[in-house]
Amino acid sequence: MIAADRPDRRAARLLVVEADGATRDLPRTELATLFDAGDLVIANDAATLPASLRGTHIANGKAIEIRLAGWLSLPDPTRFVAIAFGAGDHRTRTENRVPPPPLSPGDRLRLGRLEAVVERLLDHPRLLELRFPGNRAAVLAGLAQHGRPIQYAHVREPLALWNVWTKIAARPVAFEAPSAGFALDWRTLQAWRRRDVGFATLTHAAGVSSTGDPALDLRLPFDEPYRIPGRTAAQVARAKLRGRRIIAIGTSVVRALEAAANPDGNVRAGNGIATGRIALGTPLRLVDAILTGVHQPGESHFELLCAFADDALLAKASAAFAEHRYRTHEFGDSMLLNRQRLDRSRGQNREMRDEASTLFAGRTSAGRQEQRS
Repeated sequence: MIAADRPDRRAARLLVVEADGATRDLPRTELATLFDAGDLVIANDAATLPASLRGTHIANGKAIEIRLAGWLSLPDPTRFVAIAFGAGDHRTRTENRVPPPPLSPGDRLRLGRLEAVVERLLDHPRLLELRFPGNRAAVLAGLAQHGRPIQYAHVREPLALWNVWTKIAARPVAFEAPSAGFALDWRTLQAWRRRDVGFATLTHAAGVSSTGDPALDLRLPFDEPYRIPGRTAAQVARAKLRGRRIIAIGTSVVRALEAAANPDGNVRAGNGIATGRIALGTPLRLVDAILTGVHQPGESHFELLCAFADDALLAKASAAFAEHRYRTHEFGDSMLLNRQRLDRSRGQNREMRDEASTLFAGRTSAGRQEQRS
């Protein structure tokens, strides 16, 4: 087990990257001291579903694993976008998993006590829409009894559901953990309250971080629903009015806030859907800094960071990760990246991207790069 309060969580590292390019390597416990009175920290309180379901293709008896990856309708837990794998489990690297048996609309799958129907394929033999016949209560009970957290090969032991819930986990709508939130603990929240640093939450249905297929990975992140409470929207408006910073805990929070941002920099309360990628050239209307995990160039999470900082600064951060041997998986170390003033007309500096990729490629002991934070 890797419980969220295990002692090595308290030993995690934090790379602080300032807007002027300065960097600091700190214990992550120092996160409690880095913000000023009036600043607002916003975290994703989504709990993680047991979204990995192993079973058989009923017609041919072949093994299959289904990973739920997206909501077709958030209030309806009977229909999902899903990714299919063949025989095997998380101990095999995702990109080395065998494909599922051939699938067609109408095929039925036995997944523990649940039976699922393939409604249609989505332009890829492993991406499909799936329906669980039955009512809401029966489907949720089946997921709870048979499903397991989506897991990757860098952790060999099976994870329990509580291993992938953050301290603030509430409504179970995420398919993988919003893992930047693992940096939060009650000591930090208490310290922020004493220092008059604001804290708020939203709920964002974080999706999968890796499909194992490069072409399918290019579609990530899928459309993801979110909910922003009225109280959180009011806290954002108050902080912006006072000229204070908005700090997002994780890429999922950035996606939700920027999707709900008004032209004036405030945020709309209520439900919405975050669509498309935030990447180089995307103007950020609301978020001033992001706390995130350690990501590799080419991942959708890393591309989102390109909206905060230029290639030179991200290459510098990558060098610092390598120097200090930062852990890259979802239970690993963190970076606090403050937004630079960027020239939106600049082109990508491919040489710097390649340098950053090389630094990561040499760190074979760091663990997988398939991560959600």
